[in-house]
This record gives sequence, structure tokens and C-alpha cells, in this order.
Amino acid sequence: MAEDLIVIPILFMLVIAPLWLILHYSFRLKSTKSLSRADEETLAELWHQSEKLEQRIETLETILDTEAPGWRERQ
Repeated sequence: MAEDLIVIPILFMLVIAPLWLILHYSFRLKSTKSLSRADEETLAELWHQSEKLEQRIETLETILDTEAPGWRERQ
């Protein structure tokens, strides 16, 4: 009787637990490979903001080139 109580946890640890872990993480990996809708929207917003910031930097560099020639060499 005591042997039966030992066999069940050993069987669980050797067969069922590894199989469950493999299946669990393989399904989780498949679900996280693609971006969610919210992630896509956030990424698009960040892309748009980066384009605006790039335009602002180019404008500031143009202003500095006309008002303070040689500002790049002073750094």
C-alpha cells in the first residue's frame, strides 16, 4: 500500500509534470510571437512621434546653421 503512494508522485513528476510544462510554454510562446492590437497601436504612435521629433531636430539644425555657423565644431 505504501508503495502505491510513492509511485503516484513519482509518475506525476516524471511523466505528467514535464509534459504539462512543455505544452504550457509552447502554447505561451506561440501566443506571444505576434503583437496584440494594443501593441501595434502603441508602436504606430511611437513611430509617428519619432518622425515628428526627427523633423523638429532637422528644423533646429537648420536654424542653428543660419544663426550660429560653426556650432557643430564647437561641441
